[in-house]
Amino acid sequence: MTTASQQDAHTQEATLVVQNLTTEFHTRAGIATAVNDVSFSVMPGQIMGLVGESGSGKSMTGYSIMGLIDAPGQVAGGKILLKGRDLRAMSAEQMRQVRGDRIAMIFQDPMMTLNPVLRIDTQMTEAIDAHHQVSHATAREMARDALVRVGIPSPDERLLSYPHQFSGGMRQRVAIAIALLNKPDLIICDEPTTALDVTIQGQILFEMQKLCRESGTSLIWITHDLSVIAGLADTISVMYAGRIVESGTVEQVLNQPRHPYTHGLIASAPSRNSVGQPLHQIPGMTPSLLHLPGGCAFRERCDRADAACYESPPIRESDARLLRCWHPVSDEMKSEQIA
Repeated sequence: MTTASQQDAHTQEATLVVQNLTTEFHTRAGIATAVNDVSFSVMPGQIMGLVGESGSGKSMTGYSIMGLIDAPGQVAGGKILLKGRDLRAMSAEQMRQVRGDRIAMIFQDPMMTLNPVLRIDTQMTEAIDAHHQVSHATAREMARDALVRVGIPSPDERLLSYPHQFSGGMRQRVAIAIALLNKPDLIICDEPTTALDVTIQGQILFEMQKLCRESGTSLIWITHDLSVIAGLADTISVMYAGRIVESGTVEQVLNQPRHPYTHGLIASAPSRNSVGQPLHQIPGMTPSLLHLPGGCAFRERCDRADAACYESPPIRESDARLLRCWHPVSDEMKSEQIA
């Protein structure tokens, strides 16, 4: 059992601690709980993978941390601690100062970050000026150095270019450079390499991993692609229907998945299937967040479900691994219920 003092010590040393985060969307059809009682932490220099199907709540978790949830949505509960500072307790102005400076986000579409009618140097120096009192020459030099760090050739020439003059991979590198400008404590990446070819994707993943190791920046990488996480992350949290159902080190979760949903995700990877055989798939569909089934949300798609699954499963902990399931794929791990 984790004691309060142990939790406090962990909170002090972690870059980010999310405790019981809940995000709701109020609609005419009812309340959709997109993020449901989510808790995790990320240490300095650590890369955490947040994975799950579309609609599992992983992107909403990232937006909640960034303070980007607007009506009809709201963060309804929980704490978001960035180096001990509760982001939820900040005013809108304080949050604007933190966002882009101490925390940054990289989106799947780099044009969500880049303004198509402004030159790259203008966009990058404005991002610096918003948080730091430096000369224009210094800001421009910082922008140039950031482009070099993400592997963009001829940085002086590229600073004078517009976003449409870059390829998709180069635009994403610029978006990453902007996120790195102010040397944030935390970067949240929402599937930023999904639309890129494999070669460019590999280069960006290598650069992000290297930058985190060198700078101590923490990284949350949101994706549905387990092959990306396998070579990038240190830890992994698997989300389903707004909840984290399993978490641990990458080796633990990918090599010995305990939750039936995690097991199904890994088995669904094409590389796991024999040539000429039908692809494995998880039966059924993700339930509507407006009408989640009682108990375990995965029970209607799970071949291990029984009467116990009509009750919410406890969180089990063992060897720095968390699991939310009544009937794990393997029962060899002795677990402890957390209150």
